Parts: sequence; C-alpha cells; structure tokens
Amino acid sequence: MSKLVTIFGGSGFVGRYIAQRLAKEGWRVRVAVRRPNEAMFVKPYGAVGQVEPILANVRDDASVAAAVQGADAVVNCVGILSEAGKNKFDAVQHEGAERVARCAAEAGATTFVQISAIGANERSKSGYAESKGRGEAGVLAHFPSAVILRPSIIFGTEDQFFNRFATMARFLPILPVVGPQSKFQPVYVDDVAAAAVKGVTGAAKPGIYELGGPDVETFKQLMERMLKVVRRRALILTVPFFAARIMAAVLDFLQIASLGLFTNSQITRDQVKQLANDNVVSPDAMSFADLGIEPTDMDAVLETYLWQFRPNGQYAEIMDSAKQLRGDD
Repeated sequence: MSKLVTIFGGSGFVGRYIAQRLAKEGWRVRVAVRRPNEAMFVKPYGAVGQVEPILANVRDDASVAAAVQGADAVVNCVGILSEAGKNKFDAVQHEGAERVARCAAEAGATTFVQISAIGANERSKSGYAESKGRGEAGVLAHFPSAVILRPSIIFGTEDQFFNRFATMARFLPILPVVGPQSKFQPVYVDDVAAAAVKGVTGAAKPGIYELGGPDVETFKQLMERMLKVVRRRALILTVPFFAARIMAAVLDFLQIASLGLFTNSQITRDQVKQLANDNVVSPDAMSFADLGIEPTDMDAVLETYLWQFRPNGQYAEIMDSAKQLRGDD
C-alpha cells in the first residue's frame, strides 16, 4: 500500500503544490483544512480517492490527532500574514505548529516538514517572526529530525504579493511602498514544494533550510519589474516608516473597534516592523544548493500569470504585433 501524508493547510498557496507533487509520486494525501467543502478542488490531483480533504484545525488537539492518525509523513503549511479573530500569531504559528508536531510524533510519523519563513526568530520585535521562531522551536522539541523550510517572499499564480500590487497598478496611478530599499529574494512556489517533498521522502537531511530565488532585489525594484511585466505606468511613492506606523495603527484600531467587521488587509503595525528588515538567505544557511534544486528565475514565471493585469490582457501580444505591422511607434 502506498504511503500516507497529511498536509495541514494543503489547499493553501504552498500546500496545493506540495499535494500535487506527492500525489504524482504515488502518495496518498490527506489535505487537512478547516473547511473541507472549500478544498474539493484538490481531489483531481490524484486518482480517485488518492487525495482527500479532511476537517482539522491546528488550534484543536482532537482534530489534529485524528488527521495524523496512520500518517507516515506530516507537513505543516499553516500560517497567517495578519491576525483576525481567534487566528492569532501565537495560536496558529507557535502553538499550532507545536501541536501538529507533537501529535505527529505520538502517531508515529517518520518525517515532518514545517513551512516557516526567513526572519523567524523567537526574539524578534515582529509578532509574525517571533511566532514563527517559537513554532520552529516547538516543532524541534517534539520532532528533532524535522525539516524546516524558511522561504523568502513566495511568488506564483495565486500569490498575494505580485498579484496584489498588480491589481493596485490597474486602478491607481500611485503605488505606495513602505521600505523601498528593503531587500527580498523571491522564490517560486513550486520550488518550495519540491523542497518540501524532499523533506517528506527523506531525501533532505534534518535541519533548517533558507530558500530564495536567484535574484535579490529591493522592494522598489520588484515593483518596477512588476510594472514592466504588466505594461503599466505608476508612480512608486515612498512611504516613510513613521507615516506607515501611524497609518497601520489607525487601520489596526479600526479592525478592533469594528469587532472584526473590518479586516485590515492593507498594512498592519507588525508588517511595518517586518519591512524594516531584509528578507534574504543568510550566507551560511543551508539552501536549495544543499537540496540539489535549481531555483526558478522570476522572468520565467511572472508573465505566465500577470498578463491578466495588462491593459489588453491576453491580447497584449496580438496588439503589439498589429502595431508593428502598421508601423506604429
């Protein structure tokens, strides 16, 4: 019988790519999510019955224990970019990660992969980075042989980075950017999935891996790259950190005052803290090279999904060809 893997957050941005890869390798895949009815799209990743969404919440012991029962491997992809309702950084990214690792160890899983983030640090001033760091420590306390992956900004068809700013460029003449000189090393989502699969199959030795793509660019340079791909013009407006902190504080207060009716999806105080630091692979860290993976260049991927934000969408190339035939400048 083929081996069984449980992927927490397996219908999310990164999780779905891991599920697809493992299904292709013949694994039976449990996609553990809070709303299985919204994750039915994962079923065609494999043969009939090979990939199944199940109910689980990393904040609940019983559901996590049930989800890992009989699993040979466990992957935890659950994470949040901002807090809302009961989904607090500590509850999800620290306690939740530790709970998944503990239950996996108790259930007898042989391999464990934790998706963390570059910058994870128990002593960070950022709640996001602190909870990621504490989550890593909790995982290793129960599963010392775990493989922990720390990606930089992840890009791909469903990303919340390039898609978000490309949407803004579609409607606004100005792109506000906090921390324009902060450096990032964007990594392709399927490369992260490939690294996770190596962790699941035992092809990667235990430890922490920092994952970044071949390009290191500042926030401003990434916005310029995006604008070039979508063929739009916009003024990249630098927002000083003091102004960003004030704006984020107001938006955070509105979320609290509205009792959750308003969700701050623009910028939070915690995100302002994160943007003050570079998000790149450390020189002495284990990385893609140690996994035998060649990271994908942004140029090879961005146009495959950002074309929809161009003025002429899918017809942009045709329109350009027509202009050349007419001799237009």
